[in-house]
Amino acid sequence: MNKKQDIIFVTIVILVFAPFFLCDKLFEFYLNFNQQHGLIASFIKFSILATSGELIGLRIKTGKYYKKGFGVMPRMLVWGFIGITVKLAFSFFVTNTPLLLEHFGLNNASRVIHQDFSLEKLLVAFSISTALNVIYAPLMMTFHKITDIHIVNNGGTLIGLFKPIKIRKILLNLNWDIQVNFVFKKTIPLFWIPAHTITFLLPPDFQVLFAALLGIALGVILAIADFT
Repeated sequence: MNKKQDIIFVTIVILVFAPFFLCDKLFEFYLNFNQQHGLIASFIKFSILATSGELIGLRIKTGKYYKKGFGVMPRMLVWGFIGITVKLAFSFFVTNTPLLLEHFGLNNASRVIHQDFSLEKLLVAFSISTALNVIYAPLMMTFHKITDIHIVNNGGTLIGLFKPIKIRKILLNLNWDIQVNFVFKKTIPLFWIPAHTITFLLPPDFQVLFAALLGIALGVILAIADFT
């Protein structure tokens, strides 16, 4: 039964994404839409891909891709919102981190990040990734955890998502040992900084898409965190 679920899940993923790689017109549509409507595209990509990561995480924890009260639709909305913040954060750190590097003597950092691969570009990409993950990622991960708990506490319903979030109560009861010592201290330096270094070596049109794909990894990491 579990293998059947895996086959169905993988088949759906292939059917959804394969056409974009097999059809030039669809791929061109994606590129144009991504350039003209970046925030909307980020919302869509994260809502689909990062939620898929959470479903995989649920599969790891429970053996199933769905359970009552999990709240797929509310999670998609939250991930879509996070996708918008990721797009904005990328724009901020890609613009300002190279300027900071230039202030410290790495001349032309702002131009290097948009050029072909070089050791200088690798250094700039690593610096952007480090700044992003040290400053933005902990806030994003904590926000996600708060909304995750809020969704479960309200039965996984769309209406429940829009009820007032009991932030103080959630923060007081949050397992900060796992959140800080595993999610922050281990996954950020060992996975997210290297992974997003690759992200910033990619062309701009594919950076947010790759980041959304990494959301699948986040779902698995969160599943592991619940076992830790």
